[in-house]
Amino acid sequence: MPLPRDRRIQLLGSAPLFATCDVRLLEQIGDRAIDVSFAPGQVIARQGEVGTGFFVIASGSVRVVRDGATVATLGPGEFFGELSVLDGLPRTAQVIAAEPTECLALATWEFEALVREEPAVALSVMRGLAGRLRESTESQRH
Repeated sequence: MPLPRDRRIQLLGSAPLFATCDVRLLEQIGDRAIDVSFAPGQVIARQGEVGTGFFVIASGSVRVVRDGATVATLGPGEFFGELSVLDGLPRTAQVIAAEPTECLALATWEFEALVREEPAVALSVMRGLAGRLRESTESQRH
């Protein structure tokens, strides 16, 4: 069953990737996203393959596996697959549903169109990615 529009906006607004987007932008992103469901153990993204979209987790959880080792577990409001969408290169990890999982998926072509129409989305995404990079860099120092 598709997520209601207000839940989509709430979910996208809670994702660090879109934290600085206003409600109007969140509505535009939500209107372009599709709902997808994954069964436990289902591979959502394969390491080494070029991705055609990225995902925001609505419910459930996923395991992020790099070279056979689980490197993270992500849950509602968290996102994955954005790097391949941004640079067009193969995915750096495999993502597997750890339980029944619902996501909002945004196709690469939809994301690119949105960024061209609304540069504020690009700025929000850059800030979200910078935050993730900063967190990763700082955790390696400790």
